[in-house]
Amino acid sequence: MPPITNAVRRLRFEHGEMTQADLAGRIGMTRQTVAAIEQNKYAPSLEAAFRIARVFGVSVDTVFQWVE
Repeated sequence: MPPITNAVRRLRFEHGEMTQADLAGRIGMTRQTVAAIEQNKYAPSLEAAFRIARVFGVSVDTVFQWVE
């Protein structure tokens, strides 16, 4: 299991079934990058993590979790 997990997919669906492309456009990234984040294949920069959290109106630690 990767050290950082996330709730991006769940949050997208809780916020009107937002598509990956919609989220990507709102945070200035590509849909492929959002897909990689959701699949835990890519850990976003701190700035991108804050942008994602802001879109959903939650804290960064609601979106991303550190697993030891």
